[in-house]
Amino acid sequence: MIPTTAVIVAMAFGVAAVTAQSDPIAARQALMKTNGKQAKLGSDMIRGKVPFALDNAKAIFLSFIDAANKMPNLFPENSKTGGDTSAAPEIWANMDDFKARFAKLAADSKAALETVKDRESFTAAYRNVNRTCDGCHEHYRVKKS
Repeated sequence: MIPTTAVIVAMAFGVAAVTAQSDPIAARQALMKTNGKQAKLGSDMIRGKVPFALDNAKAIFLSFIDAANKMPNLFPENSKTGGDTSAAPEIWANMDDFKARFAKLAADSKAALETVKDRESFTAAYRNVNRTCDGCHEHYRVKKS
């Protein structure tokens, strides 16, 4: 017999997968919203606004890895417009580079998981990962006024 929790988790992943297929814009916006919350927590830990916690630091990088692994599949041709997307048209013209940036985000975040031990090492790793995020946003996100 499958535990109830496992069934609920499996159903949630199934719903997320269906949402991603039926509305990739909403799925990628949800992932980016989660990344934004995690990034704020990271910035707050660096600035001392919230105490450094190793578990939280690792959760930030795990969230980034999750997004990096899912995002490349959320840009089908039919999702260039609509849904208040801020995805730049350059994504589809440079898909290989775009996907490579997500691979770098995943790799940088994985490396951070392995090296972060304290606030100082978190600060260095977080800033490195943040530069990767910023580089992609500079090239592939339409800035809204």
